[in-house]
Formats: sequence, C-alpha cells, structure tokens
Amino acid sequence: MSTKSNEAPLPSPGSNTKPLNYREQFQGRDVVSRFIDPCEAASKATMACMNKNNYDREKCLDYFQAYRECKNAWIEQRKEDRRNGRPSS
Repeated sequence: MSTKSNEAPLPSPGSNTKPLNYREQFQGRDVVSRFIDPCEAASKATMACMNKNNYDREKCLDYFQAYRECKNAWIEQRKEDRRNGRPSS
C-alpha cells in the first residue's frame, strides 16, 4: 500500500465560507460568463475531500456546508447590489 506524499492537504472547510468578490471575477475576462463562481475554491475543496475519502459523503459534510454558506453569501451579496442599483457583473 503506497501513499502519495506529494498530495496537498485539504484546506479547512471554514476557510471557504466567504465568496470571492464576483465583480473581480468578471473583470479582465474576454467573455463575460454567468458561470463564473466566486465559490470555486469551496467547490474544489469539497471534491478534493470526496476524492480523498473514497466518495464517502459523510466524511465531507463540513465541506458541503462551507460551500452552501459561500453560495448563500454570494447570492445575498448580488441581491443587495441589485436592490441598491449597483451592477452585479
């Protein structure tokens, strides 16, 4: 049985609960896409946890929760921006 010593450790679930600034994510792109995800780090951490734990969802519940919190914060931020007349992209 061999283990991968060069495998990067997983970030803590709590480190990915806040979305990146979505306006910054859209800036500098040649094509504006509605599929840019400020919670991409949380998504990748969740999938890395699933891969590491042989797709046992129970072992990664904290990562799923962090992703949900990030997405909810992002949606609320966009709603607030729209209510205040600020552009959301």
